[in-house]
Amino acid sequence: MLSRVADSVYWMSRYIERAENVARFVDVNLQLLLDAPEGQDQQWDPLVAITGDYAEFGRRYGAATESSVIQFLTFDSDNPNSILSCVRAARENARSVREIISSEMWLQLNRFYLMMNSAAQEPGGLDHHEGFYDEVKQAGHLFSGITDATMTQGEAWHFSRLGRMLERADKTSRILDVKYFLLLRSAEDVGTPLDDLQWAAVLRSASAFEMYRKRQGRISPRGVVDFLMLDREFPRAVQFCLLAARDSLHAISGTPPGTFRHGSEKLLGQLCSDLSFAGVDEVIQHGLHEYLDELQTKLNQVGLGIIETFFAFKTPHPGKKAARSAAQ
Repeated sequence: MLSRVADSVYWMSRYIERAENVARFVDVNLQLLLDAPEGQDQQWDPLVAITGDYAEFGRRYGAATESSVIQFLTFDSDNPNSILSCVRAARENARSVREIISSEMWLQLNRFYLMMNSAAQEPGGLDHHEGFYDEVKQAGHLFSGITDATMTQGEAWHFSRLGRMLERADKTSRILDVKYFLLLRSAEDVGTPLDDLQWAAVLRSASAFEMYRKRQGRISPRGVVDFLMLDREFPRAVQFCLLAARDSLHAISGTPPGTFRHGSEKLLGQLCSDLSFAGVDEVIQHGLHEYLDELQTKLNQVGLGIIETFFAFKTPHPGKKAARSAAQ
């Protein structure tokens, strides 16, 4: 496969997954505001911080309010990590590999693109966001499902899954980080009913609430961290995503499992091993934010290694620059 084609398929999937997960970031904050309406604006500042674009947001918007953060993360075409920018970038990548992807994938991506453009141009659209982020998540789910159902599961499909799973692992860790930043502002709420509501909102933002209750029962910080970080069967858990990404990376390179031929395979293999032998108590004792921050840095190193090994671009790809900024 041409590196140009592999690059486009990989980033097409990453951008779609990124758009869906940015919608999840915003949605979890909106859900938290319903349960704790006091101090609403204070909850938007950490949301920008965990996306890695805090400096850019502050330079252009100043104070973090509900309307400014929603605009920045959803419709701002100058923000490369906004939902609108991600969907546009995914469509441009898909356009260049029309002969590789299925027509059903192209049609669904076009529907997603048109939906975002229509919402961005609607007057006062930001004032009526109920249900909009669910539509974004649904569009992302449809694209992923159509990809798996209509694309031959060869090399191109593995590049697509590799990009999707690395992006999802990173963003699930950032969803957990939302809760950490909220705790910085309200330590007195730890262990209260409000704390339980916030952890439930975190689970819902990862579409994990029902599966968590079936597996763990009562909501607890330890249980939520264990489920979203270390579960091997839930498809949005970090460990599940990294194991799937590792399998696709080995399928692409042809390297036997348990060995490596290049740096990205080594880094991803080490990361999977670290998570396999990590316990939730060890993660919490280390410090949840510190552990997640180190994880995100390693994930970015894996992503850069994949770019250098398979795509060999001499100038940074826009998605590569975004990945770097997200790690800061």
